[in-house]
Amino acid sequence: MVQVALDAFWSLLSGWSGLLWTVLIAALLGGLWLLTVRQRSPERYQATRGWLGGAALPVAAWAAALLVFAFTFAALGVVRSLVSSRTGAAENSRSGRGADPDASPTVQRSPTISYLTESKFVRTLIVPPALLKKVGEQGIQVLSPYLTDSDSNNLKYVIDQFKRRGRNLVFTRQSTMTTEAPIKLDTSRVNVGLDFVTPGRGAKRTYYNATFSAEYSFTNPLDTAATARFQFPLPEGSGTLSGFKVVVDGQELTAADLSNGSQWSANLAPRQKVNVRVTYAHQGARGWKYLLAGRREPIRDFELTVKTNEVAKFARYSLPPTKTARSLGSTTLAWNLKDVITAQDVSMTFSSASLRETLNKLYGFAPFALLLAAAFGLVWARLRGLVLTPVQVVLALLSVLAGLTLGGVLMNYLPLAVAGVLGSLVGAALALRALGTGFWPPVLIATALPLAFLLVGNAGLVLVLVGVAGLGAVIWRQPVRALPSGL
Repeated sequence: MVQVALDAFWSLLSGWSGLLWTVLIAALLGGLWLLTVRQRSPERYQATRGWLGGAALPVAAWAAALLVFAFTFAALGVVRSLVSSRTGAAENSRSGRGADPDASPTVQRSPTISYLTESKFVRTLIVPPALLKKVGEQGIQVLSPYLTDSDSNNLKYVIDQFKRRGRNLVFTRQSTMTTEAPIKLDTSRVNVGLDFVTPGRGAKRTYYNATFSAEYSFTNPLDTAATARFQFPLPEGSGTLSGFKVVVDGQELTAADLSNGSQWSANLAPRQKVNVRVTYAHQGARGWKYLLAGRREPIRDFELTVKTNEVAKFARYSLPPTKTARSLGSTTLAWNLKDVITAQDVSMTFSSASLRETLNKLYGFAPFALLLAAAFGLVWARLRGLVLTPVQVVLALLSVLAGLTLGGVLMNYLPLAVAGVLGSLVGAALALRALGTGFWPPVLIATALPLAFLLVGNAGLVLVLVGVAGLGAVIWRQPVRALPSGL
């Protein structure tokens, strides 16, 4: 990677070689002309030397400072390209120093509850003489294709009967099967926390750490004892679950076969109430969804509370929250549904940014931040009566470039936010040493303003606030002029 960086900067210098050669040749020709004038006319030489020291040299010095400014502007583009390439190579590598979380949109389905009941089904088959002859030759299994039960696993017992009806034989099969009747949830209390980790906090791409806690209650609807089944589907797209627990009436279930989710069954007394608590944690990204039902069904009492540090958007036809509360860096969304009938679900989506995208924005804005710092620095020096020399400007520009470059290198070893802040602090310290502490606002604009893009989703607000603060600082330095007495 070092060789790539050297090649990139050498290529940048090669692009400026024509201008540099022109300046060098002009300086050599000027020097030869001065030597000639000195030999032929000492008086003219002294006058020319005085003019150069009084006017030409300062102009040349500021021209050189402007040339360094242009070089720094172009060099920041090279740094952006190098950091982006290094980040892309790290993201696409098969191995790395840290774990890459399995983060995808998460879908959690509502649990299903049912009780077992018996249902009787009667099937009648008229057997003509030809088929009856086959039954006599091959046995009753000849009738099997016509009498296959839809779900043999729930078949309890079968009663077969034969009766004569003229030349035909009437075959009747009475099947008693165990079926499941649904039980509606009395209450659902679901609490979800979505703590987003952005590239600014060291993630390769934006994801969230999710915590899920739910309490469900249901009642045996019969006046007789019944066998009830509770099934909690595992979330889809959640990757690895941690701390997964299902507690029924204070007793924790032992996970066995989770292919169809966590299941519990027990004999319930008439009108017996059951309370279930489910908790787990996992990682996800881009979206979170809770499916209430697959069809229009009555919802008796449902409460869902989602706390997140990211701005949520809602998919089309999603149930909107009934209450929203916002605080600094946090949003609480609540759904309170009582006695409603709906087929809608809760479906939230979130903006996502990758590390490479964030760095492209940060280093892509750095040259513009340098321009803003230069413009604001001129106004600030004018208002404060500060004096600058070309040497100070050159050293400050190189300090800003060094700080941003150092931050890009440190991002390969430290979390993005830490590396960016360290690089910015080093660049700001060197620039303030070169310019003086009186120039701290333009120095902060050049070194710290690009770090606003580490706040994914809030960079625009930060930039606007900085612009308003800078404009306010300029306006407040202006003297207040009284209006003419005649107005």
